[in-house]
Amino acid sequence: MARHLITSALPYINGIKHLGNMVGSMLPADVYARYLRQREHEVLYICATDEHGTPAELAAAAAGLPVDEFCAQQHDAQRAIYEGFDLAFDYFGRSSSQQNVEITQHFARKLNEHGFIEERAIRQVYSEADGRFLPDRYIVGTCPFCGYENARGDQCENCTRVLDPTDLIEPRSAISGSTELEVRETKHLFLLQSKLAGEVEEFIDAHGEEWPVLSSSIARKWLTEGLQDRSITRDLDWGVPVPADTWPDLAAEGKVFYVWFDAPIEYIGATKEWADAGPEERDWKSWWYEAHDSVRYTEFMAKDNVPFHTVMFPATQLGTREPWKKVDFVKSFNWLNYYGGKFSTSQNRGIFTDAALELLPADYWRYFLIAAAPESDDASFSWELFASVVNKDLADTLGNFVNRVLSFSRKRFGDDVPAGAEPGEAEQRLGEEIAGLLAEYEAQMEALQFRKAAAALRALWSAGNVYLEEKAPWLEIKTDKDAAALTLRTAMNLIHLYSVVSEPIIPATAKAMREAFALDGDTARWVSADEARSLSSVPAGTGFTVPPVLFQKITEDDLAAYRERFGGEPESA
Repeated sequence: MARHLITSALPYINGIKHLGNMVGSMLPADVYARYLRQREHEVLYICATDEHGTPAELAAAAAGLPVDEFCAQQHDAQRAIYEGFDLAFDYFGRSSSQQNVEITQHFARKLNEHGFIEERAIRQVYSEADGRFLPDRYIVGTCPFCGYENARGDQCENCTRVLDPTDLIEPRSAISGSTELEVRETKHLFLLQSKLAGEVEEFIDAHGEEWPVLSSSIARKWLTEGLQDRSITRDLDWGVPVPADTWPDLAAEGKVFYVWFDAPIEYIGATKEWADAGPEERDWKSWWYEAHDSVRYTEFMAKDNVPFHTVMFPATQLGTREPWKKVDFVKSFNWLNYYGGKFSTSQNRGIFTDAALELLPADYWRYFLIAAAPESDDASFSWELFASVVNKDLADTLGNFVNRVLSFSRKRFGDDVPAGAEPGEAEQRLGEEIAGLLAEYEAQMEALQFRKAAAALRALWSAGNVYLEEKAPWLEIKTDKDAAALTLRTAMNLIHLYSVVSEPIIPATAKAMREAFALDGDTARWVSADEARSLSSVPAGTGFTVPPVLFQKITEDDLAAYRERFGGEPESA
């Protein structure tokens, strides 16, 4: 069995994430990690909060908290939500950890040693009132293109145009509001990506053909446009400090590394956090250092993160001249929009993960998001679509099947799985169909095609309903009690099969289905094709209970309440 290293884009620290963020990185990574563990692969799924950069400082100031305290609180808040979504990280770290500080500084020293970092003088906005240089996001003003009055110095959120602070009309400090700004000379470190462009292209040529078109096309677009040398330091109070032993003058000025330099390195840092946190000795280096053939590394992210993970981070790794493990497969996602408009953390538009869990249990959201994953194109969330998927797939197709079978069997045969007749032609056909559908489900999971995997799982559930309607045990029992018992026993075996194979997507529901049967030593990790054909894992005489209703239907009254609370189509759509 292979060793699989999995990372998902680090959620930023400045606020609770929305559903678009969940489906674009962490949730599909979790589904894949769960599936691989069930197939008995060795898996390490690493994530962390991304805690450095201008927005963290601004959010902390707005909350009236020191930035380190703010980040600690937000880390705990986000971690609790991800636990609520049943995300089974092996470790959920923090980019502000000492491990990440040490490894980031090590990377910088190695890049400098090999001639890939250069100190350059640049001109930057200085605020007299604040007594400091202002990074781009610390400068706000009116966008010259759309007139939005709170455009940032790097980009206008309203019209999305990329900006320079000098483009803004009536620029002011985001800290003090002062307009007393001037341009001064200062020094920063630059990563010489231009010198690494050929090596990055070779790396993408060697891997990109395997990647989704979305990932490879974005990476190649950056290469075609030419890799530019990029500033990797900022004038901030919060971040990984520039090491004084290598750049004493910049360290004395309080320069820190740019968040997009240290954030991807945190994948490695968080793995070392995981190793250091364990009660037993863990070898973090075997996952990252000289691990080229023994580890398959898969990254999950939305499309806006692709350039940094396919170009900038590989360039950083290559430039160290050390054998760091680089990504094998980049699974990227398009946007999940809200009624055609963007989810927005800063504008609080759309359904955020904390509110989602207040409304309904995690499995409702997990299934819907995977079934509607924006893989081939942007997708749009609507309450109407959400209700339709929940009601048809979860409540009717799966939940109703489980309830009908177990309730009817208990009513007519008691609390043990009935014996009945030997399997016949209908059961043989069903077994072959289930084996084929299971193979399709496995193939889509292996290919990281999540919408298709959800469709294959739904087809497995549907096959049980078709069999039940065809055999109609509520009619069989009137003339042939043994035939009805066989039908119910077969259907119960389907429920057990569903409990195993549904676990990656709806783990809590899978657990409830599995625990319905009093099977001693039920340690099945997965279902083989032969087991799918025979449908005999739950023998006659096994005790069972009827679980509570697995999925409640969303009513028109529920929909009206959701629309009233969260709105329908946003004004900007």
